[in-house]
Amino acid sequence: MSKVIITCAITGGIHTPSMSPYLPVTAQEIADSAVEAAEAGAAIVHLHARNPEDGRPDQRPEAFEPFLRDIKRRSGVVLNITTGGAPGMTVEERVKPAQVWKPEVASMNMGSMNFGLFPMLKRFKEFKHDWEPAMLEASHDYIFRNTYSDIRYCLETLNESGARYEFECYDTSHLHNLHYFYREGLVKAPLFIQTVFGLLGGIGAHPEEVLHMKRTADRLFGDAYNWSVLGAGASQMKVAAMAAAMGAHVRVGLEDSLWLGRGHLAKSNAEQVRQVRKIIEGLGLEIASPAEAREILALKGGDQTGF
Repeated sequence: MSKVIITCAITGGIHTPSMSPYLPVTAQEIADSAVEAAEAGAAIVHLHARNPEDGRPDQRPEAFEPFLRDIKRRSGVVLNITTGGAPGMTVEERVKPAQVWKPEVASMNMGSMNFGLFPMLKRFKEFKHDWEPAMLEASHDYIFRNTYSDIRYCLETLNESGARYEFECYDTSHLHNLHYFYREGLVKAPLFIQTVFGLLGGIGAHPEEVLHMKRTADRLFGDAYNWSVLGAGASQMKVAAMAAAMGAHVRVGLEDSLWLGRGHLAKSNAEQVRQVRKIIEGLGLEIASPAEAREILALKGGDQTGF
C-alpha cells in the first residue's frame, strides 16, 4: 500500500467568519494556515479565497495570487485550487482562478445536487455580516449546479494546462458521471477520487455508505484511481479513521469541519492535520510527503504552474 496523502482544505466557501474566530479570511491568514498545515503533515492544501473585509467567498483570480505565491515561496506543498467556489457563482467564475494560475491540482465537482447549509442556522445565532445568514437561509432553495455541460467546460478549459483533478463525488451518481467522462477520454488515470460524506444533499456518513462508495468506485475504475475521503462536520475523523484502515487517503481542514471534537473548535488547520496524522500512524501507516504525493498522483510539478 502506498503512503497516505493528507489533504487540508484551508477555508472553503461554506463556513462563515462568525462561526469561528480561527477561520482564515485574509490572504496572509490563508497562507500562514496552509504552511502550518503542510508543516504538520499535509501533502496537499485545497484553497479558496475570501474578501478580507467581510470574509465573503471571492473567486476573482487576483484574490488568489497573494497566497498562492506566498505558500509556494515558503513550502513545497501541492496547491489545489477550487473550481467549486461558493453558492451562487457561475461555472465561468468558478473555473477562472484555476484557468489563470494553472495549478498542479484543481477540484472538480462531478454532479448537480441539493446543498443544504441551512441546518447551521440552528447552531449559530449571531452573525457579524448580513451575507452570512442570508447565504445559509437561501440554501433551502439552492441547487449546486454541475451539469454535464458545466463539467465538460471545466475539463476542456483546464486539461491543456496539465492540471490533475480532485474529483469530488458526493453520491453514487457522481462516480458514474466521472466514469462517463473517463470513458470519453476527457480525464486520464490515475484518478484522484474524493468521496464526500455527511453533507445534506449528498450521501450520509454511515460506515455502510462509505463501503458502498468504495465498492462502486472499485467496480467502475479498478486500479485506475486513488481513493480519498472527506467527512463533513462531526463525521470528519470517524470517516477518516475507517477509510484510512481500508487504504484511503484523507482530507481534513476548516472548510469541512470547524471542530476538533465535540464542543471544541479547532484552533487551526494544523491541529486537524496533527489529529488525523495520529490516527493514520496509529494504524501503522505512513503519511506521504508532497514529493511522494506528486508521484502517486502523477502531477506535473510545482515548477509547471502559473504562479
